[in-house]
Amino acid sequence: QVQLVESGGGLVQAGGSLRLSCAASGSIFSSIAMGWYRQAPGKQRELVAHIFSGGSTNYADSVKGRFTISRDNPKNTVNLTMNSLKPEDTAVYYCNFLSVGRSYWGQGTQVTVSS
Repeated sequence: QVQLVESGGGLVQAGGSLRLSCAASGSIFSSIAMGWYRQAPGKQRELVAHIFSGGSTNYADSVKGRFTISRDNPKNTVNLTMNSLKPEDTAVYYCNFLSVGRSYWGQGTQVTVSS
């Protein structure tokens, strides 16, 4: 089992920045990747960014150049630095931990960007 605890969401004006963090504990030795997804009201959950155990990353086109995902391996933490936020970035952001045959989710943290 893996437990994920997210922090860092909140309310910010358009053009501002936020940093989300996700701390993993439990059977984390089996990690393939960690990442962030988001779900806006009335929409499906979508990938924001992934960082794989080897360090490679991928981003949704809508956040490329504005968001950066990073991983602190000693602390078993993945961070998402979000710059130049837009109202359309408003959503609940979920941390994801991917291992062989299993996918774990955090409880979600609200990000609201006002125009």
